[in-house]
Amino acid sequence: MKHFKKLTALFIGLGALSSVLSGCDDNKATDALAQIKQNDVVRIGVFGDKPPFGYVDKQGQNQGFDVEIGKAITHDLLGDAAKVRFVVVEAANRVEYLQSDKVDIILANFTHTPARAEVVDFAKPYMQVALGIVSPKDAPIDSVDALKDKTLIVNKGTTADTYFTKHYPDIKLLKFEQNTETFEALRDKRGAAVAHDNTLLLAWSKENPGFSVGVSRLGEVEYIAPAVKKGNDKLLNWLNDEITTLARDGRLQQAYQKTLLPVYGDDIKEDEILVGEK
Repeated sequence: MKHFKKLTALFIGLGALSSVLSGCDDNKATDALAQIKQNDVVRIGVFGDKPPFGYVDKQGQNQGFDVEIGKAITHDLLGDAAKVRFVVVEAANRVEYLQSDKVDIILANFTHTPARAEVVDFAKPYMQVALGIVSPKDAPIDSVDALKDKTLIVNKGTTADTYFTKHYPDIKLLKFEQNTETFEALRDKRGAAVAHDNTLLLAWSKENPGFSVGVSRLGEVEYIAPAVKKGNDKLLNWLNDEITTLARDGRLQQAYQKTLLPVYGDDIKEDEILVGEK
């Protein structure tokens, strides 16, 4: 009986300790905003090879639409846009970088999907997108049916990968981690076409006149938004307010005009890309 009481007390103590530690973890998660301010730097995940949204220029500097938004967020959060640390990510590791605390925020053209929302928290969207298909002009793919018995190139972990795996399992997919690998495979004719965000493909085809976007809108319109680690509620709420602010004060539009308008010109209207309360 005496041993039983000791064991009971031990288990109760361990349970209390577990609760305390769990509470500490919860506080750490919801206090991510305070931690950023204490560190005086915000780590933002962006692409390094997806112009005009996120890329590294010849001087080694991060550039692009998402980068401009990241600078605006940093200015409002820490009072100085230079206090951002951009971390280059790939499509397939965006979730892992948040979960392992390698970044505080993901701004790498991250489409809000139900599956992703189970493992990360998305803020309000700032951009809309659908899937598209780009192919050589001399061998155009203008429908999904035209991909029968052909190879389609996609990036691992993207909405294109998920969409074709789910809806068209008979289409052979060739998958790569990086955008540079994906488009190089298309140039080398290792596949008939590339499926990706239509906004990216329209920009890429303008820089590569031997290719055209034969399918400009496939599937449902989806939304791109900042994402944070699951449970970082204070940072999430701050970002929700910030996206509204950037839309209302015109800085979201300024980012578009600086980085996307020179690429799209009159082919795409601003309101076909941007979303957000005004």
